[in-house]
Amino acid sequence: MMAGEGDPKYILQVENRRKNVFVTQLGEHREEEDEDVHCIPIIHEAPSKILRHHGKTLQRTLLLQKEVEHDQVTAELIAKRQEFKKQMEMLAERSAQFALKEEASRTRALKFDRYLKECEQKKERAMKKYQSEQKLNQIKKDEIHKLKEELKELKVRQQKLQEKVSKCKVYEDFLLKLIEALPANYLECGEDSLIRALIKRHETLVTANQNLTKNLSMLLHNLEKTRHEFGTLQEEHDTAKVMLISKLSELQSKCSALQGENTQLEQYISRQKGHFRNQKEELGRMLLAISGLADQCYMWHYGPLKEIPLFSKLDMIQEFILEKQDIRQQTVQSEELETSSSSLKERPHKSKKR
Repeated sequence: MMAGEGDPKYILQVENRRKNVFVTQLGEHREEEDEDVHCIPIIHEAPSKILRHHGKTLQRTLLLQKEVEHDQVTAELIAKRQEFKKQMEMLAERSAQFALKEEASRTRALKFDRYLKECEQKKERAMKKYQSEQKLNQIKKDEIHKLKEELKELKVRQQKLQEKVSKCKVYEDFLLKLIEALPANYLECGEDSLIRALIKRHETLVTANQNLTKNLSMLLHNLEKTRHEFGTLQEEHDTAKVMLISKLSELQSKCSALQGENTQLEQYISRQKGHFRNQKEELGRMLLAISGLADQCYMWHYGPLKEIPLFSKLDMIQEFILEKQDIRQQTVQSEELETSSSSLKERPHKSKKR
């Protein structure tokens, strides 16, 4: 839609002539015509060309036409400027959204890294605990092995002592029979007698046997207690091992899932970075193009070129283009006026020749 449509200053006023007739047929056989009838030929050219090439066109009409064209160009430039401003706002909004997404992804990556570090620390603690328990278990096994060896030695010694006791049983029986055969006052004999020495030896052997049996029972009791403790430790170790293996499998599955999510996030971030890089390159090309045009269309009253802002550069380019258009139009008008004046000068010569 034209900018000046409906404005009375843009309406072309033509004098209303009377008895204007449009020629619809060839007038070769027409002999007489009315004096007041004017023949108007059919026109196939555009109105702007007619007004431009016609010598009698008013300067006001041409000026109105140029003002309409100038308003159209200004409206188009304003629309382009608004479109460029909207694109810049959309680009700023997208960059802000991308920055927010990048910050969110960075926080998620930091959380994931912290979670991985915690998992590594838990794994290290579990491994240290497992190694310490394994060492303790090995120590207990060594102690049990030593106790078993000692038990075997004690059993062998017990067997030897039992064999000795069985061998000495004959002597015990002999001594018992001898005591029965001795008189009632055999204790009144001297201390250096053989009977007193045999009795003392027998008493020492009996006490030694009792002590050995007590030690053997105590060792057997300690062995049973150690076996029971070893069994409980073995059960606790097996349960802890199963729990640690299950926890380790869960942590490994979580770690693999988080690694997959991390790879997806890295791919998404790389795609977003590529898209943002393309937008940035396109914006850079646009700014370079505007800077190149501003360099070509530089006007001194705008100040130094490096200090001119972006929209002022656009205004300078617009002003330069409009100025060039006005110069071109003025040159075209001057050429048209020269051609029209030359044609007017040639017409009187032709009329004289006729």
